[in-house]
Amino acid sequence: MELEAQVSGQNTYGPSREKFIAKTFNHLGGSIVAFTVIEMLFFATGLSETIALAIFQLPWLAIMGAFMLISWLASRAAHTVESKAMQYAALGAFIVAEAIIFVPLLYVANSYAPGVITNAAVITLIATVALIAIAYTSRKDFSFLGTILKWAGLLALVLVVSGVIFGFQLGMFFSVAMVAFAGGAILYDASNIIHHYDEERYVGAALELFASVALMFWYILRILTSWRN
Repeated sequence: MELEAQVSGQNTYGPSREKFIAKTFNHLGGSIVAFTVIEMLFFATGLSETIALAIFQLPWLAIMGAFMLISWLASRAAHTVESKAMQYAALGAFIVAEAIIFVPLLYVANSYAPGVITNAAVITLIATVALIAIAYTSRKDFSFLGTILKWAGLLALVLVVSGVIFGFQLGMFFSVAMVAFAGGAILYDASNIIHHYDEERYVGAALELFASVALMFWYILRILTSWRN
């Protein structure tokens, strides 16, 4: 009976932690819905073409730099600001920034590869749910992935910057590698949510996980769009 109780206990969390986990994943779902609604509004009103054409005219390094700055500021605010209103403002700013950055890719996919946006969204959703389920049911602490992800992210950034400066294409292999990187980030974020995050920081936790999910969606969409073309 004692062994049975121990095995059963391995698959449970305290009530407060369970509540925090539920809040975080609910906020993740809300963030995804908000992102989807914003993109639908962009395309329904014709703003998508205007935004896409404007971004196409800008240096990609400038766009990437601005996006990284917004991401850093939003993440820092969500994790350090005490006011819940400011945390939500940071999450909202990040969602809007992501929605704008995604417009050119979505515009190209919608114009030249109809149907791939839905396919990419479904694949991303299935992969995200599966990875979160692994983190939740296994109770394994995947925080060791943090160092690996930092170095891999730095390498990816160097490759992207080098590609822009020297004018070479990173190709399909890079996109596949980035999908794997995003999968590791989702597993890492989910594990931190389950084991390490302060239970009052569900907004910041949702922001971090949403960023990883968006990264996976970006590169899955790029892969599917390339295959269709």
